[in-house]
Amino acid sequence: MKLNIFYNWLNINLFVFGNHCVLCRARTANDSGCCDGCWHDLPFLARACRYCAVPLPANAAATVCSDCQRHPSFDNAVAAFTYQEPIRWLITGLKFRGRREYARLLAAGLASRIDQALEPVPDVLIPVPLHDADYRRRGFNQAELLARLIARRTGLALDCRLISRIADTPAQSTLTAKQRRTNLRGAFSCRTEIAGRRIALVDDVVTTGATAAELARELRRAGAASVSVYCVARATV
Repeated sequence: MKLNIFYNWLNINLFVFGNHCVLCRARTANDSGCCDGCWHDLPFLARACRYCAVPLPANAAATVCSDCQRHPSFDNAVAAFTYQEPIRWLITGLKFRGRREYARLLAAGLASRIDQALEPVPDVLIPVPLHDADYRRRGFNQAELLARLIARRTGLALDCRLISRIADTPAQSTLTAKQRRTNLRGAFSCRTEIAGRRIALVDDVVTTGATAAELARELRRAGAASVSVYCVARATV
């Protein structure tokens, strides 16, 4: 117990006061947790579908993927990176090893992309929620941590209680793409009046988009005017 308390204290202090690059440990004066050299080497997502952020070929004529041409799940999507190293290492370190100091770099990357986006500004950011059981196991919600940092950087409003996860379902990462689409049916509940509001969901990684799509359905049932997705990294199946 004492050792866990020490590591939590260490992570928090590195997160708040750290002035070294989390990738190469070089000293850096910026507040992103990343030196300029490592920042320019990160796998930023160059071209993506405007509705789901899935990566598109550099020479693609369209800005919308074939799936979203038929039935887009979201009104728009913004992703900062492709899900490859070192972003994969940073996200898994944050999510599964409690390395909260990595959140600064990840949030800075996504915030910079949000600032560049041309789509209408959302009324509120909401992090993808964890079920209470997952929260107890992990001790924090990485999407909420990222959303708080992004709200500070962008000035966007944040609401961490607008929607909740009411079903403790198997982790999406353990399922096939087909299973992911049905695993979360009825897993979320919005009991807040949101009629006419523009919502942006914040998450660390989007793979099939099943989690965000189920959240979008629930938010639209509750009256949301639009639902966007802001994710640090976009993966593909």
